[in-house]
Order: sequence, then structure tokens, then C-alpha cells
Amino acid sequence: MPGFTRISDVLIPDRWNQYFQELTAELSAIRQAGIMGTVPGLTIAGGGTTFNMPFWQDIDGDDEVWSTGHETIPDKITAEKDVAAVLTRIKSWGAEDLAGMFAGSDPLGAVGRLVASYWSRKEQKILLAILRGIFGNDNGTLADNMIDASDEAVSNSLMVDAIGKMGDNSNKLSGMLMHSAVQFDLAKKKLLDVKPTEPGTGTAPEFNSFLGRTIVVDDGAPVEDVVFGSETRKVYTTYLFGQGAIGYVEGSPTVPVEVERQGTKSQEVLINRRQFIMHPKGVRWIGNAANTTPSNDELATIGNWQRVFEFKNIPIIALRHQIG
Repeated sequence: MPGFTRISDVLIPDRWNQYFQELTAELSAIRQAGIMGTVPGLTIAGGGTTFNMPFWQDIDGDDEVWSTGHETIPDKITAEKDVAAVLTRIKSWGAEDLAGMFAGSDPLGAVGRLVASYWSRKEQKILLAILRGIFGNDNGTLADNMIDASDEAVSNSLMVDAIGKMGDNSNKLSGMLMHSAVQFDLAKKKLLDVKPTEPGTGTAPEFNSFLGRTIVVDDGAPVEDVVFGSETRKVYTTYLFGQGAIGYVEGSPTVPVEVERQGTKSQEVLINRRQFIMHPKGVRWIGNAANTTPSNDELATIGNWQRVFEFKNIPIIALRHQIG
């Protein structure tokens, strides 16, 4: 067909994989908000389904008066380890599904943007599964990092209470993840920092932060029907995060991307394999996955996680509330 471009005509696997990873990071709202950050110096090497991330426990104890002849008594510093699950995911697309995108001036960019946008959405879905697993409703590993105000509508006071849950570490909370219904409810209450329409442009106003903390909107954020007396109301969960609260490490599958020609079907298939760690710092993975690495359902299971940091050193807060 004149003008038709095949995947193999535009895709050099090594080049495309680097391009795709950079573009995924660019399009990822949770990365841009600082919620998810790379862990410097860590790589996924060798086999295994988990990765040990050692850390030093904070030091404490009373100081001593230093005087002549005094011999200090040393306290010990102890090590602990955070255990992260290595996640593997795979997805393939047939040329017929993407053929309409190949006619542009930059077919590599067109394919890359489609795939990168897909994976940025899936990363957000994985994060929400992890959050369900570590919080539950009120009985998860991080129950002490939750405010259950499920009988109250979200308000400025309630949001500030959630920020204040971190005490003197509250200034470390820099991002939020919420359902769009919550965002617009806060906007109606004029509680969000609004970026107005720029003069002379058609851009819509942005309701993108609360007290300077960047908002990420995802309608996969928990919303459940809860019975209160004789009526049922929707209860939402909004999450607050510190910078880099979710650690991220990109792995290197043996063949991260390839194009397969299926001659009998007269089509080409783009196959994308991923290996990565997406892990809440301070919470250990203790689950046993049914397959090689955990599924989203297993990440969302409460009993698969165990806290290893002090609560105030885990900069993730959950707030359950209503809207209206």
C-alpha cells in the first residue's frame, strides 16, 4: 500500500526503548508531581523476585554531659531492610491497531507517545493497587497514617488535618492523588490554587494544587458506597505524599522491545516487556505471588505488606471522606 509504514521500518529496538522510557517519565503525572522518584545507585540485577533495600534506623537516646574523666557509653546503630517486589509486565499491539498512526511525519514518535501514555496510566493503576494494600480501609499496615473521616465532607480543615498528621514532617508532603470528583468539589469550595486562563488563549483554568501541593487526578482512586443509617453515601480516599515517597527503579529485560512478523496473519506485532520496582519506602513486601511477580490484585492485598519505618518517616497519608 503506497504510503504505508510498517513498525519495523521505524523502530530500532534499542533506540526506541530509550525514547519510550524518557517519554513515559515525561508523561507520568505521578513522576512530575514528585510522588514517585528514582532511587539513585540501585539497579535490578540477576534473578530473584524481590530486592533488598537496606537502611539505617534513626538514632535516639539521651545525650550525656561531657566532663573531665567522663567515659561515654556508646549506643548502637542498627540496620533494617526494606524488601521490594520486582514487577514484570508485558503488552503487545498488532500493526492493524496502530496502522492509522503510521502516516504522520514522525511515526516513531507517534508509536512511542501512544505506548508511553499507555504505560504511564498503568503505572498509576499499580500505585493505586499498592496504596489499597498498605492502607485497606482502616486496618492496613499504615492504619496510623490514615484519617478516617468517612462521615464528613472534605473541607479545608480536614485537608489541613491530613497534612498535619505528619507533625513536624508535614512540610515534606508535596503531592496529592485524588478522584476527579474530589478535585472539582474542592474547586467549587474555592480551596484550590487556581491557574487562570491565560489572556488571549483558549486554555482552560487549572485546579492543580492545594497549599502548594501538586494534585494528580485519577478516577481509579478509591470510592465506595457506605451505609450511614438509612442512606448510602460515597466515601472517597485521597492520598498525600512526600517527595519520592514511592521509590522507582527501571530494570532491563533481556529483550525489552521487539517486532514480530506474523506472516500467516499478514501483520506485525510490537511487543513491550518491562521490569521495574515501584515501592512505598518504609513498607516491606512480604507476600507470596502466585506467579513470578505480584499482580495488581496481590499488591492490593492488605496482608502482603509490613511496616518497617516509623510512621512519621513514611510520608504517605490517606484521608477518607465524602464530598458535597
